[in-house]
Amino acid sequence: MAQPLDDLVGEMVVQRLAGPALANVVTDPDDVRELGWAGMVFAPGEWGGGVMNGGAWLSVEGRRVDLHYRDLDEIEQHLAAAEQGRFKVERLPFYLAGIPTYVVVGELAIARVLVGALPRPGFPAALRERAARFWTEAARLSLGYAEEVYAARGDALGCGGGLARAVVEAAHGRLAARGMWALNEKRIVARAGLDGLVPRFTRLGGTPQELRGTVEEVRAVLFEQGG
Repeated sequence: MAQPLDDLVGEMVVQRLAGPALANVVTDPDDVRELGWAGMVFAPGEWGGGVMNGGAWLSVEGRRVDLHYRDLDEIEQHLAAAEQGRFKVERLPFYLAGIPTYVVVGELAIARVLVGALPRPGFPAALRERAARFWTEAARLSLGYAEEVYAARGDALGCGGGLARAVVEAAHGRLAARGMWALNEKRIVARAGLDGLVPRFTRLGGTPQELRGTVEEVRAVLFEQGG
């Protein structure tokens, strides 16, 4: 299924890292720095540590480029888990809802291979069912907490944060149910057809009553209108 691309270009170095020597060859940050592109470069372990583990944020001829390192052996493990509907969600800076481990499988599915050959997995049926259910339930929990804890106290900041997370989680659930890969949270809300909620976040309210009203409006869109 065709999917829109973000304005951020992602490049991946995908290898079977058979040992430290090979790992050093393909992930040495100095090799990336010597290319002369502006940006920040990280060795494995310096950023992320799970699905994301080192890489670079670069500017190449006026375009923003992310460089990710991938171990094909690890990807195949995540693929085997995804085929059984199993995955984890890792905490990662810049992500509201976290990053699911099946992202690396989605990268293989839709990426354009520049050198060599890589598997082209589909979206496993078991993952569609399990991920859709997981993310939908996560959204319900986030909404409930936003209402019962933050809205009840008149805490607009906490309530808004909980609502934003719930919307992203619900978007994950909708896309998973359709068998569409979500590799990050950029544009995920629009892709899931939930961007009509965005203006509501400019007027959350400040009193418990107003905030509860906002939670109910968001809940209605996420779950009572085909969510």
